[in-house]
Amino acid sequence: MFDIITDSACDLPREEIVRLGVTVVPFYVSTDGQTYLKEGEEMPVRDFYQFMVDQPAVLPKTSLPSLEDFEKVFRPRAAAGRPVLCLCFTGKMSGGVGSARNARQLVLEDYPDAVIEVVDTAAATVSEGATVENAAAMRDAGCTLADTLTWLEGTRPTNQIFFTVGNLDYLIKGGRIGKVTGRAANLLNVKPMIHFAEGEIFSGGMARGRQKSMEKAIEQLLGYLAERNADPDDYRIIVGYGYDVEEGRRFWMQLRAALRARYPDSSCEVGLLQIGATIAVHTGPYPLGVGVMRRWKPRS
Repeated sequence: MFDIITDSACDLPREEIVRLGVTVVPFYVSTDGQTYLKEGEEMPVRDFYQFMVDQPAVLPKTSLPSLEDFEKVFRPRAAAGRPVLCLCFTGKMSGGVGSARNARQLVLEDYPDAVIEVVDTAAATVSEGATVENAAAMRDAGCTLADTLTWLEGTRPTNQIFFTVGNLDYLIKGGRIGKVTGRAANLLNVKPMIHFAEGEIFSGGMARGRQKSMEKAIEQLLGYLAERNADPDDYRIIVGYGYDVEEGRRFWMQLRAALRARYPDSSCEVGLLQIGATIAVHTGPYPLGVGVMRRWKPRS
């Protein structure tokens, strides 16, 4: 048996974290550029979104967990002889995994026999959440830490997200899209489709209007499954939404209906969670999309 540590970029709700028996190391959020609060603990995600909606001219910031934050959760487990699997937000967008690796080295100086595996999941929000859920399922089934690491590494390329945003303002502010292109797209009510894979963001095309962008995200997921001749029950599929809870639920229902129409013999389970601050600072308050990852299943 091993312990699972992750960071708050996995965006799993508190009740799911408790159910899975996972420990979360939070990122930090700042709305004034000076005071940084722990995401989800000192700064509830709902309050963060409300600030973004009420203060659209202000660009919030996030900060990664420190070496000390990870050390505090690694050290007592090392002292107790408990192996640790630490699953971190993509290193291509944050230095959090570096903090975890440095903390590991510090703890190993005092506990050289400790087993602390730090993994760059190349994932974020719903895809990182799916990674954590898979790891917990393997742990609970009695898989070894080594076997879990091997399986997660082998299936990492299956971990992807298809999503859109409300407008391009935050991507423009963050320097992730050209100002001229972005402003023109906003004026034309064109919504960017974004594809997240292997820890990076890529263009997924464009759609005219919010509903069309939702439909396109569904089409992209269906295309992903079709390319692999896959049964959706072999994948973890999770919808993520931002400020608008009702829109998130509506998209979730549309996605489930589309999956069940295409795969009538499958149960087509779809999770639903609110995207956290670590991604929302780049997307603004209205991100909406779906993540997918191969589901671990015990051999029958």
